[in-house]
Amino acid sequence: MVRRRAYLGEFELMVLLAVIRLEEDAYGVPISEELKIATGREASLGSVYAALDRLAEKGYVSSTLADPTPQRGGRAKRYFRATASGRRAVEASRAALTCLWRGVPRFSKEQA
Repeated sequence: MVRRRAYLGEFELMVLLAVIRLEEDAYGVPISEELKIATGREASLGSVYAALDRLAEKGYVSSTLADPTPQRGGRAKRYFRATASGRRAVEASRAALTCLWRGVPRFSKEQA
């Protein structure tokens, strides 16, 4: 059976890039905050975790649970890390987008 490459959607790419940027601090709240800082748009925790679930299903992220803390009501944080295939998917997206952008003229303010 031939395995097809899993498609990396725009929001999944942004979440995966945030995970890579945050390194060992990549869990729900910081990921959501990183997306807001970088894009200027809100990213709900629900949408971030849904994207992380899809990325995990595709094998692009793995996760580990930290020890529960009293500050979180005894709940543990789930930390995420990009896998090697996740990093390859990011590089493939970068290459495709860079190629597509070549030859696209800059738009004037009236055209944008």
